[in-house]
Amino acid sequence: MMFITRRERFNAAHRLFREDFSDEQNLEVFGKCSNPNWHGHNYTLYVTVKGEVNPKLGFVINLKTLSILIREKIIDKLDHKNLNVEVDFMSGKIMSTENLAIAIWEELESSVLALGCQLHRVKVVETENNYVEYFGS
Repeated sequence: MMFITRRERFNAAHRLFREDFSDEQNLEVFGKCSNPNWHGHNYTLYVTVKGEVNPKLGFVINLKTLSILIREKIIDKLDHKNLNVEVDFMSGKIMSTENLAIAIWEELESSVLALGCQLHRVKVVETENNYVEYFGS
């Protein structure tokens, strides 16, 4: 089994909050990330797929193909957007990095399978100190 990872980057704004909480409750629970005027991050996304090396081609997946898939299904929808307001696959979710990683997985999984390999990990780096990794349910 071979694992291969593609890195992509995007910039986006969001607010971590619950609509049913007051601003004071949101501040208490989510801290400065609940700023009603939003805040942004320079995110790094790592998508790892796994599979067997195709002996005729010498690779698990054409990285150019994987890059195009990630760009079309994820980056084009997230980059320079407000994640709470403008991203269809985040609608109705609390905009945590954890929920973002799960949503990215759900957006990519079937397309990666169609390319002949399996999604192994989605890693979303929010800051140099904070990142999440999701390996599916």
